[in-house]
Amino acid sequence: MRSLLFTFTQNLNLSKTQLEQILSKPLTEVLNSPELQQELNSLDINLLKETLPTAGEVLAKELPPFYNWLKNELGVKRVPDSPDHTTTWVIGFVNNQESLTHLVDLHRPLPRPALEASIPRLVGMFAGVEDAQVRQEWQKAIAALCLVLVVAAREQDRAAVEV
Repeated sequence: MRSLLFTFTQNLNLSKTQLEQILSKPLTEVLNSPELQQELNSLDINLLKETLPTAGEVLAKELPPFYNWLKNELGVKRVPDSPDHTTTWVIGFVNNQESLTHLVDLHRPLPRPALEASIPRLVGMFAGVEDAQVRQEWQKAIAALCLVLVVAAREQDRAAVEV
């Protein structure tokens, strides 16, 4: 849990207290929150678009071992066969062709513990990018997207307990 919060505080302009508050809110409230909008609006979309080839290379190289780890170590049953869908989705999001709600829907079957355990590793995939600005912007973008996934997963867990 600490590494999840650490990943978010290192890559997003949010304090630990702000993160804990966000993570306890319903998804619809977070999607409309000024905090999330500020994070998303602060992304350098032009830089992300310019460096999509770099991100594509990183994801093509790093996602297959990541997917194996998800399947073999965390026991996730539905894992993509290739990095193509993730890369395509990220490109679609950067180009305003994919929505956060679609991202949430795609990841609903993923158990929350596995999702939360995977985020530091997923954000860390970009650690090897030499250009610091590019590395930081991609880590920030991935962290922001993952924050939405964690909020949704926690909301889903709370709803399951209430039933």
